[in-house]
Amino acid sequence: MFVGSYPLRLDEKGRLALPVRFREQVADGMVIKKGQERCIYGLTMARVSEQSAAAAAMAPSDTAAARMRARMSFGSMVEIEPDKTGRITIPASLREYAGLDRDVVVVGVDTRFEIWDSATWDAYVAEQEASYADMESEGMPTLS
Repeated sequence: MFVGSYPLRLDEKGRLALPVRFREQVADGMVIKKGQERCIYGLTMARVSEQSAAAAAMAPSDTAAARMRARMSFGSMVEIEPDKTGRITIPASLREYAGLDRDVVVVGVDTRFEIWDSATWDAYVAEQEASYADMESEGMPTLS
């Protein structure tokens, strides 16, 4: 499970040192890909396999929307193996998609982590925080 928010910095080569708590989970390889709201998703290889199986089980799979979703998701995936110091290199195309320059936030979101431009993340949190605080919890599992 990926949890927490970590303000970090990309170096001049687009490398990012993953949070120490995430490194063991991705030591056997991972993928990064385009995510919603212009962030980058980081997934373990096991999670990618689960997503592939779930997508295959969904019906119908041969619609324009299903093809687009598969192309955008699987087509944007880049297999990554962190180096000995836990760094990953984010390709320029994904950095451009997510608007990443230097300051980023890595956010743990259960079965994945997300990489956000710091200012974009701050704006997202500011916009969503009141709605989250006021959200009804009926029918939702709670951690309390």
